[in-house]
Amino acid sequence: MFDKKELARITREKERWQQTTLPKWLSEHPERQKEFHNTSGARINRLYTPEDIQNMNYTRDIGFPGEYPFTRGIHATMHRGRLWTMRQFSGFGTAEQTNKRFKYLLSEGETGLSIAFDYPTITGYDSDHPKAQGEVGRCGVAISSLKDFEILFDGIPVDKVTTSMTINGPAAVLLAMYIAIGDKQGVPRTMLGGTTQNDMLKEFFAQKLCIFPPKPSVKLVTDIIEYCAKNLPRWNPISISGYHIREAGASAVQELAFTLYDGIAYVESALERGMNVDEFAPRLSFFFASHNDLFEEIAKFRAARRLWARIMRERFKAKKPRSMWMRMHVQTSGCTLTAQQPLNNIIRVTIQSLAAVLGGTQSLHTNSFDEALCLPSEEAVRVALRTQQIIAHESGVANTVDAIGGSYYVEALTNEMEEKATKYIEKIDNMGGVYTAIEKGFFQKEIADSAFKYQQEIDTHKRKIVGVNDYKIANECITIPLLRVDPKVEEDQIKRLQKTRKERDNKKVKQTLDKLHDDAEKNQNLMPTIIDAVKAYATLGEICDVLRGVYGEYKELIII
Repeated sequence: MFDKKELARITREKERWQQTTLPKWLSEHPERQKEFHNTSGARINRLYTPEDIQNMNYTRDIGFPGEYPFTRGIHATMHRGRLWTMRQFSGFGTAEQTNKRFKYLLSEGETGLSIAFDYPTITGYDSDHPKAQGEVGRCGVAISSLKDFEILFDGIPVDKVTTSMTINGPAAVLLAMYIAIGDKQGVPRTMLGGTTQNDMLKEFFAQKLCIFPPKPSVKLVTDIIEYCAKNLPRWNPISISGYHIREAGASAVQELAFTLYDGIAYVESALERGMNVDEFAPRLSFFFASHNDLFEEIAKFRAARRLWARIMRERFKAKKPRSMWMRMHVQTSGCTLTAQQPLNNIIRVTIQSLAAVLGGTQSLHTNSFDEALCLPSEEAVRVALRTQQIIAHESGVANTVDAIGGSYYVEALTNEMEEKATKYIEKIDNMGGVYTAIEKGFFQKEIADSAFKYQQEIDTHKRKIVGVNDYKIANECITIPLLRVDPKVEEDQIKRLQKTRKERDNKKVKQTLDKLHDDAEKNQNLMPTIIDAVKAYATLGEICDVLRGVYGEYKELIII
């Protein structure tokens, strides 16, 4: 990128600066600490110059937005042409309560829905299952049957919004319900737009909300990828999710590497199914966290796009440019939010949102300032949404493409993150792939070690967390209003579920569930049968129980 003579001149000038200007300044104004590191532990230089990116080739490594390797963005005009989709992760209590929140957010300018489900739904149990007791509607909306989904989307035309569903083990069931809602509204399936998270691999070493063992789980993931490629061209069948890996304690580099390796595993599974890479790859999507280290996060997003493009072209021989796109949703980091001085979280979320926008995201969720204490209140959700809107319309950061591209620091850090992530990918390859890495506890140990190191830094004050280990308020009293889910929610939800079971055609339900069992044993794509079962008002728990009977349940090995 730079002329050798010019690089030599810059090197000499830097040496002169280090010998003249810098020592005098340091003697009068010492630096705050001996060394500086980012959250992944990488040492941060005092100053970055063209020397730090002298081996870069502009066309090969940076290029132009909308062109391979997509470092500067997958669209030529990025946010100048279209702002990112603004989502708020929403769901609590009953379908009626969440429907009301959806409509409130849409009226306030939200441009895409994002559904949070409660633990029973996430783990494939109906609301009246003994394991669901005390958890119904607590951390998300309770969904047991299509009846709940009909209420959830009452008055919301599914051809006018895109909907993201954070669901993994039962993803096929919830997608089937969404398809059924579209059918009831008369919306062609080709018009349904949205995303099922449907990323089971990260569950085994990060979020730990598993139902079936790894291989049948990936089989179900692949069923959805195949079905969507043929029937739902606007639907993203999977959101390969680094977010939960990061929330579990991974560093930014680990989040990048492990997420991309999960993506590699899903592509391999679809290819083994007999699909052509360019048939399904354009609809793969990704989901990352955004933390407080602004430049590290920006570099992570840029490195992710470039590395995925190279993987798709070189490893999987993709031909279409869209197959090489990394389309990403970003969420600000829940684990960085503090219960102490919760209004400070508005600032944290703003920094994290800026990183996502400057990093080139296509979709963004901003966490609410009260989320370390409770489910988001209406006021907190509005502030979170306004944060995105202010960044979009007042900050100016969306007015040019990749505003930070070309920064010596950002480009050097982007290179470093790609190199470190590539080493992780090669290590997992040599280990035998994702299943072996899960069985050996490799991911789990790497994440645990990273989380322990980070916490040690906080405990020893090597890392300051404002309001937690520094700038504390003595005898702090939290005065913000907290959203609490009424215990009556569980009672009402169970009554509706029991009424649904009583009024449906139970003979038809049994027929669809029996067919599901047979199709699962025959290793067929289960999406069509699950859609039929859902439309017959078979419950989520009943469908998952059939699959438990065929696939078994996952039991994590204890790694010592």
